[in-house]
Amino acid sequence: MPAESGPASPSRGPRSPLAFGGGFDGARYQARFDQLQAQGVDIHGEANFVASYRPRSVLDAGCGTGRVAIELHRRGVEVVGADRDPSMLAVARERAPEIEWVLADLASLELSRAFDVVVLAGNVPLFTAPGTEASLVAGCARHVRDGGWMVAGFQLGRGYTLADYDEHCGAAGLVLVERYGTWDREPFADGGDYAVSIHQRLPAP
Repeated sequence: MPAESGPASPSRGPRSPLAFGGGFDGARYQARFDQLQAQGVDIHGEANFVASYRPRSVLDAGCGTGRVAIELHRRGVEVVGADRDPSMLAVARERAPEIEWVLADLASLELSRAFDVVVLAGNVPLFTAPGTEASLVAGCARHVRDGGWMVAGFQLGRGYTLADYDEHCGAAGLVLVERYGTWDREPFADGGDYAVSIHQRLPAP
């Protein structure tokens, strides 16, 4: 498992894993974002992006310390955060005990409900065990309501391609509707090293 390397940039999200592998120091991880915010950096690029879809409900899949979920909750969105790292969730629960935080592997997550948006912000697909990416995508996708969206941002060139991700989303019943190079909606170009992909579960005819 790679060591944490901290935030890449506000528009690209964090480089370090938020959901998989265990053994991370949630307080140390969150402190990096607190320091950036204290320096005047806008750390809410992912929340801004998700909020543009005007969701009433959001599942933050691989929520880590809850940075995205807490900001969306502050804006009046109903949010559930799910992560398998207890250290990350301990920080999230301390910072926002009013939010529902679920300790679970995303591949087997079953909340028995669907959301307007499911967001995977923090390279989540890159930090599951090799060969289990399709199960992770399916576990998240089954929580997308008809007409809803799944939004994921992750670095490229790490062994999991956009073609793989699109295929796994397609198998889970989602279709690609938009793709950007950053959370600030900079255009995506072939050969880029980061992508934010928006897939939708089309409404039943």
